[in-house]
Amino acid sequence: MNDIKKIGIVGTGVIGAGWAARALANGLDVVAWDPAPDAEEALRINIDNAWPALVKMGLFDGADRDRLTFTSDLVTLCRSVDLIQESAPENLELKIKIHKELGELAPKEVLIASSTSGLLPSDFQAESPHPERHLVGHPFNPVYLLPLCEICGGKLTSDENMNRAVEYYRAIGMYPLKLKKEVAGFLSDRLQEALWRENMHVINDGYADTKNMDDAICYGPGLRWAMMGTNEAFLLAGGDGGMRHFFKQFGPTLELPWTKLKAPELTDDLIDKFVEGTDKQRAGRSIKEMERLRDDCLIAIMQALRTYKVGAGQTIDEHDSRRIESAGNFDLVQAEAHLPATPSALYQCNVRPDWVDYNGHMSEAYYVLVFGHATDALYDHAGMGEDYRAQSKCSLYTVESHIRFLHEVNEGALLELDTQVLGVDAKRVHFCHLMKSDGIVLATTELMAVHVNTVSGRSVPMTDTEQVRYRNLMIPDPPAWVGRSIQTVNPEKAS
Repeated sequence: MNDIKKIGIVGTGVIGAGWAARALANGLDVVAWDPAPDAEEALRINIDNAWPALVKMGLFDGADRDRLTFTSDLVTLCRSVDLIQESAPENLELKIKIHKELGELAPKEVLIASSTSGLLPSDFQAESPHPERHLVGHPFNPVYLLPLCEICGGKLTSDENMNRAVEYYRAIGMYPLKLKKEVAGFLSDRLQEALWRENMHVINDGYADTKNMDDAICYGPGLRWAMMGTNEAFLLAGGDGGMRHFFKQFGPTLELPWTKLKAPELTDDLIDKFVEGTDKQRAGRSIKEMERLRDDCLIAIMQALRTYKVGAGQTIDEHDSRRIESAGNFDLVQAEAHLPATPSALYQCNVRPDWVDYNGHMSEAYYVLVFGHATDALYDHAGMGEDYRAQSKCSLYTVESHIRFLHEVNEGALLELDTQVLGVDAKRVHFCHLMKSDGIVLATTELMAVHVNTVSGRSVPMTDTEQVRYRNLMIPDPPAWVGRSIQTVNPEKAS
């Protein structure tokens, strides 16, 4: 993960806490500072509330909430971290003061990023002794789940530091969106602000209440926005004629007085409408309860998009691959080396909410999914992953499998998959996986895979080197259950 291993969090409100939680989940150390008297307690409560969602998404090796340190000394923070993420209130004078102080205290190689929602970095970097390392890294709430991070440099920000920031944010599972030019409000907030102002007008004029307006997004464009933006959506609205036909057909509506971009006067009456409407929508739920519900829904949407590798689904898929790779970064043993004494631990994951069935336990289909990921981890470990398949036009196809379900598996459980190769010849690999949690074997599977040329669809031999890689994962004594089959039910005995 590049050269950034320890993160400084300056300001530990909702956004600062989100940054801390994301960094901890990625196996980094975090040092936090905030002058508020109850800041540390509130920070740890917010991280604890976010942690179940991060567990469901998958933790990096070394992820631990105990790697968080809170300090009352800003000097200590600045001198001990590789990147500082400032999340102070949206006040330009305050930002200028903080960035000047951070710039004076932190070594010149430390990146200093602001979570500001719209203030320009040129305005708050100028008084720092090293303005070239100040920039904006603007996230979206919840920071620990949503991948978008808008990166905006000021007039004095160096290209090198912009690139370092892009690398860091990508390494912690974000989608770094680098702005072409510095602009107030950046990109996403300008779009959100336009929508918010129109939302306020419609409610102020009595056409709808807060729930009506939220429903207008949730049941329509919001679902579409999860995987494509306005431009792509309107491209499709133009049919086969594309965007040009869209403008020809719908362009004239831009002249109609549908919207009012200038915000209405913020009267007490208008504020009351929003407060009363959203209180009714809460239906007695606490903010923390709603945060957890929001997190579960976001995870489900992103996991659904992951299947098709679009939008946020592609980002979390790539990040999860890096997590698995970092957790299973084993050196292949040489042919003459001793065989491993125990099965190889090549994959782990947590049971997600959508994997649980009506009995409250993991559904059968997801056992197959998890075992399938463990099989992919085995192939990757043996050097026969995505690059191999693309170059050789060959792959291993499963031709037979058998699963034993031994214990119930609950939501949130950390599943650890041990893999053992049972046999290998020129065209076949025989192997098994043990699914464990807290040392208890929950399920096992035994598989036979055949090496196939994907163009001809016929089995072909592997090279000697490829066979050796699988043999190096063999253990002399196979488990006693290998080769077991389901016994045929005898109706007479059953009666």
